[in-house]
Amino acid sequence: MGSALLSEYGTEIVIPICAVIGIVFSLVQWYLVSLVKLSPEQGGCSPRNNKNNGFNESLVEEEEGINDQNVVVKCAEIQNAISEGATSFLFTEYQYVGIFMVAFAVLIFVFLGSVEGFSTKSQPCTYNKEKMCKPALATAIFSTISFLLGAVTSVVSGFLGMKIATYANARTTLEARKGVGKAFITAFRSGAVMGFLLAANGLLVLYITINLFKLYYGDDWEGLFEAITGYGLGGSSMALFGRVGGGIYTKAADVGADLVGKVERNIPEDDPRNPAVIADNVGDNVGDIAGMGSDLFGSYAESSCAALVVASISSFGIDHDFTAMCYPLLISSMGILVCLITTLFATDFFEIKAVKEIEPALKHQLIISTALMTVGIAIVTWTCLPSSFTIFNFGTQKVVKNWQLFLCVAIGLWAGLIIGFVTEYYTSNAYSPVQDVADSCRTGAATNVIFGLALGYKSVIIPIFAIAIAIFVSFTFAAMYGIAVAALGMLSTIATGLAIDAYGPISDNAGGIAEMAGMSHRIRERTDALDAAGNTTAAIGKGFAIGSAALVSLALFGAFVSRASISTVDVLTPEVFIGLIVGAMLPYWFSAMTMKSVGSAALKMVEEVRRQFNTIPGLMEGLAKPDYATCVKISTDASIKEMIPPGALVMLTPLIVGIFFGVETLSGVLAGALVSGVQIAISASNTGGAWDNAKKYIEAGASEHARTLGPKGSEPHKAAVIGDTIGDPLKDTSGPSLNILIKLMAVESLVFAPFFATHGGILFKIF
Repeated sequence: MGSALLSEYGTEIVIPICAVIGIVFSLVQWYLVSLVKLSPEQGGCSPRNNKNNGFNESLVEEEEGINDQNVVVKCAEIQNAISEGATSFLFTEYQYVGIFMVAFAVLIFVFLGSVEGFSTKSQPCTYNKEKMCKPALATAIFSTISFLLGAVTSVVSGFLGMKIATYANARTTLEARKGVGKAFITAFRSGAVMGFLLAANGLLVLYITINLFKLYYGDDWEGLFEAITGYGLGGSSMALFGRVGGGIYTKAADVGADLVGKVERNIPEDDPRNPAVIADNVGDNVGDIAGMGSDLFGSYAESSCAALVVASISSFGIDHDFTAMCYPLLISSMGILVCLITTLFATDFFEIKAVKEIEPALKHQLIISTALMTVGIAIVTWTCLPSSFTIFNFGTQKVVKNWQLFLCVAIGLWAGLIIGFVTEYYTSNAYSPVQDVADSCRTGAATNVIFGLALGYKSVIIPIFAIAIAIFVSFTFAAMYGIAVAALGMLSTIATGLAIDAYGPISDNAGGIAEMAGMSHRIRERTDALDAAGNTTAAIGKGFAIGSAALVSLALFGAFVSRASISTVDVLTPEVFIGLIVGAMLPYWFSAMTMKSVGSAALKMVEEVRRQFNTIPGLMEGLAKPDYATCVKISTDASIKEMIPPGALVMLTPLIVGIFFGVETLSGVLAGALVSGVQIAISASNTGGAWDNAKKYIEAGASEHARTLGPKGSEPHKAAVIGDTIGDPLKDTSGPSLNILIKLMAVESLVFAPFFATHGGILFKIF
């Protein structure tokens, strides 16, 4: 069937070099951000690049008092408070998560080791009984190790993202005094640090793990890559707690700050008099930065693992073709190089000179990276795959051409772009859907809620068709392997996606710091412009995460069905159908738990903020300082306590169903959760994003229509704030967490498939 142009030795060199390039590039971006000094001596001025970056525009005139030392000191103090709060929360969260991590690692070892009674003897291979493979005990040990590696990498990814975000927020504020362009570059470079660190670290750790495991497994690639699936499980399990815990934290603070501050007291969003304002800004970092980082790392790890598992029992694994086997990793390696070039278009090749150029610049990042990556995929496919090969397809070997695999990856890549643009259309206030939601605020909060819900439901249509077409084409060409690499195609530009995603919370924090430091209205206008664009790009990031999760979980589902030796999944059998209907219910149960958690935490926050306004003399007049620490503690305690039940629901469901009802019922649960979870996740995220930007549309007053609805404090604006408050848990807690639910249950089922196939279905065996 031919051989690849790139040798095994070349593959061994290319993958780690690309990962190291990504890490070095992220460190260079960090250094450039650090040149913006957060000290009175430098006054926040960057010593490099003295171009008039947009100084002549109406919103970007040079600010008087640019070297005002008091402003710089205030910004530094506020940044330190946010950083300390975020670090404290994450360390507290990681203590609880660490206990879970160790306990679940023990569970993996015990369950998988018991498949063959902890035997140390070689056993017949699952897919080729004539060959002997490593013992089940080895799979248990190495799956446990890879689980721990994935979990630690996910935690580190989230933590590093949070640190760079809290490092850059005040620097973005200070750069905003010199122009919106300089502030944009600082925020975007900071996001790029997170994007490249995560993409490169995930690739490098996975590559090193495979090579170390290979020392033991040798020619037993089936066992090797089955053990590697633990890496994806570790990444996603940490992401679940990061997303849920961080989401509850940020939205409890946000809802409390908005309802009392903006609606009841009629003060600005980030007014320093508001006791919840520091907790709100901390939440942006632990939820939208650390949580999103862990989430997308989990998607990347799982899609890679799904592709590797299927490939290991195809001709790549049978023939021990290492270069072709590493095709998923080579795609990710090319993605790092493509995203590096793409980033330079935003920071070096072109300048942002006006507010209206911000959102197009971020959209161009998506378009440029997708176009360049299409060429990159073609190069990788041509050099790393033989012209013809076979792919495992539910018990048979399907002959596939390399150009067909190129189309699988490319359709995933372009489906991601389509989902991104549809998300932008439904969540950006530059288009009619959000403007219609804003207009509905004329008649109060009720009509605003009705219009927002309708928008969210409608926004599901095109993304689902895009996902469906991607599934059909990729499965037709290359079975489940095609779906797995389509998911990888969607995530191949993860560094750019994370850069534009992290840019949003950094800009949001920058605006909060400007307000708290008492900077002028012009500075706040600039940071608001950055933040409004960031809201849309954050919604696009969530769209990518949800779309890729659908493809990843389907690929993992296929691998689970094969590994559990299920010949067909027949929905007409009662075992499968009861699983299907229960699985479809799980996203609703999960959403109910997370939304109620936000509501309970927000209730405590509202009561505390009201108490402080009513009992601290001189607080409203700005003569007294609020008790920020109490509000931070309320969010921390509530999120840690409330993240456990939803996490337990997701982690225990596959174990309970697999042990008591068997693999057929579990396959139904996975299918049901996938189908309903994707729909709810997209609608929830887009509804919340639309409500948020409808509020910002009224506040900005950039058009005649918007000015008729404003200004801040008007009845339509208050209705918009209420809609935004309802949407907060939808777009930042429940919606984004659902994509983790569907892929985490699938990868967990795959990891435990040997145990479920051997010992599962206790109740059906009894009856």
